[in-house]
Amino acid sequence: MTRLSIELVPRSPASVEAELATIAARFPGVDTVNIPDLLRFELRSWEACGHARRRLPRAIPHVRAMDFAPDRLEPLLAALESHRLGEVLVVRGDPPQEPGRRVYPTRSHELIEALKRARPELTVYAALDPYRTGLRDELELAQRKRDAGADGFFSQPFFDLRLLGVWADLLGGATVYWGVTPVSGERSRRYWETKNRAVFPADFEPTLVWSRELASRALAFARERDAHLYFMPIRVELVEWLGDVL
Repeated sequence: MTRLSIELVPRSPASVEAELATIAARFPGVDTVNIPDLLRFELRSWEACGHARRRLPRAIPHVRAMDFAPDRLEPLLAALESHRLGEVLVVRGDPPQEPGRRVYPTRSHELIEALKRARPELTVYAALDPYRTGLRDELELAQRKRDAGADGFFSQPFFDLRLLGVWADLLGGATVYWGVTPVSGERSRRYWETKNRAVFPADFEPTLVWSRELASRALAFARERDAHLYFMPIRVELVEWLGDVL
């Protein structure tokens, strides 16, 4: 059964509650949110997911591997339990801007392994990035994460469904939330191409109309494959982008 998630930015408890209210009112088919852990905000991802769990069956916090030592997970595990969270997404994370903030040399597969060892019942997702390295290297990294105990993946957003189809075939029966995000201007396109090395198809247009059509086609793909999707609304209103799609 296809699950649909919307990625929320944890600016504040009030902003999260407002977006949850919109999802409840306009998108009853969405049963999940996933929330990144962004250091520029005080609200941590698992705290924001705690708010979301009051409205939705599933809320998946992003957990930055570099923020935790694998042998000192008690505070994180306690936070997940207190907020009734049974799923997490482990990402490597970007280095913090604050020079005094402590980080660890923990890699994603190391944190995944430690979490599964401590809480076997916890569903742990890993990040999948089809752009960062060559295809074979990313496949090998994905397998390393699966060997560490990853139950599935969240992908970077795709803009070409042919490429998404290739990755879906390569990963076989793996549980994957495939990412979709709007690109409604040339500046946004340059960001994805420069920072994330994303690939756009020849018919791409940096418009909300094109992005809405991509979301619609991705939804059809997911339902046909019995896969999952997550929608990442960047610089657009959620209803404006997905109102006619969901």
